[in-house]
Parts: sequence; structure tokens; C-alpha cells
Amino acid sequence: MPYAPFNLEGKVALVTGGNRGIGFGFAEALYEAGAAVAIWGSNEKKNHEAVQKLGNGARSWTVNVADEQQVAAAMLDVANHFGRIDSVFANAGVSGGAKSFAEFPTETYRRVLSVNLDGVFFTLREAAKHMVARANAGDPGGSLVGVASLAAIEGAARNEAYAATKGAVISLMKSIAVEHARYGVRANSVLPGWIATDMTQGAQDSTAFAEKVIPRVPMRRWGEAKDFGGVAVYLASDCSSYHSGDSFVIDGGYSIF
Repeated sequence: MPYAPFNLEGKVALVTGGNRGIGFGFAEALYEAGAAVAIWGSNEKKNHEAVQKLGNGARSWTVNVADEQQVAAAMLDVANHFGRIDSVFANAGVSGGAKSFAEFPTETYRRVLSVNLDGVFFTLREAAKHMVARANAGDPGGSLVGVASLAAIEGAARNEAYAATKGAVISLMKSIAVEHARYGVRANSVLPGWIATDMTQGAQDSTAFAEKVIPRVPMRRWGEAKDFGGVAVYLASDCSSYHSGDSFVIDGGYSIF
């Protein structure tokens, strides 16, 4: 028999930006482990396609996480639809760099912060409200996950706004972890390395990148969305009930080589 604590039957997981890439890697594994899955994304068509791939027990919401009111309304709707929310993966994010820091456009900076930091903040704040209320009613527990990046801990030239948001996510998760432990709620970060997604398509198409960067990955390959399934199930399951305030680096060993 499978190790029982990894069984997610009866649990509800929410993944923002869950219709493709790393987010769908989370969602697919959570669903296969038995969880009911809520997918948030800003593209209704891609949301529908993701739900179709998963099947019954999955549902999508079209949400712009940078919009505080949309996040609050959608979180309440998810909780009402499924009856509870046990884990939330704040994964939605955008890229946005510049030719140089000196030439970094303010509008790009604001856009990146609005999704990658404000969106994570709004999403996890609303999820925490639900989990704290449930704990106060005698049903403690829950898992909050913020998706950061290696850019948070390494120098990301010409990507200062993106790096700043991802560094902030790590600090946010540690603060949430300390405050919410009394409610049985844990909070952790996931830091992806070089992963083959739509966001990294330009790098995937670059000969120079293939010759100079990917060979530095000890695993000698790009990461894939499915590489995030295991950590998603672990963090959503009872196996991680005493694991909080940590950062999970999923990069094929790139950051230590």
C-alpha cells in the first residue's frame, strides 16, 4: 500500500497560475494524489484546457491575482464550492527585464511587482483568513506555498524587479510561518531553477544558453513541470505537518555547482 500520509483524498488544493508550466505540474500531481483542485489563471481558455486534462474534481476560476477584490471574491468562492481549502500554491507570476538596471522602465517594475508580490500577498492573506477561521472553529491545519526563484538568492542581471519580488516572497513565507504555526498552518517557499516553460522560451531557443548555462546544471538538462509534482504533494500532505518556514530549491543542483 502507498504511504498513507501522501494520500490527499478529502483535501482541497488551490494553485494560482495553474493552467500551464510549473503551476500545472503542481496541479496534476495534487490531483493524481487524490486532492480536489482549484486552478486560477487569467486566461479562461487555458484554464478550461487544464481542467479538461485533469477531470472531475478539478475546477478553474479566471482571476487576475494583482486585483485584490478579484482574489478575495475567488477565494471565498473556492471555499464555498469545495467546502474548505487545505493548501494554496501562490505560483502565478510574470517576467519582466530591461536592457540594463539604469534603463529599467518604471511601468515594467510596477507590473512585475503587482503580480509577483502583490498577487502572492493577496492570495495568501485571503487563504490565511480561511485557515485561521477554520482553526478557531476546531479544525486546524493548512499549507501555504509561495513560489520564488533562484533569482531570489543569486544575482539576476537586468532582472532586478523580478529578483526583488522573489526575494520578498521568501521573507513573506517565513513571516507567515512564524505567525500561523499556532493554527497548525505551515508556510514554505519553492525556488525553481532553469525550468522549460513559456516564460523561459527565449532562453530555450538560445544556442549560447544551451552551450554555456545548461551544462552547468549537474543534472545536465532543463527542469520540467513534472519535476515539481513531488514537492507539491509533500507540502500539501500530512507528511509536512512539522515542516515550515523552509525554502525548497528545485534546480537540478545548479545553485551549488
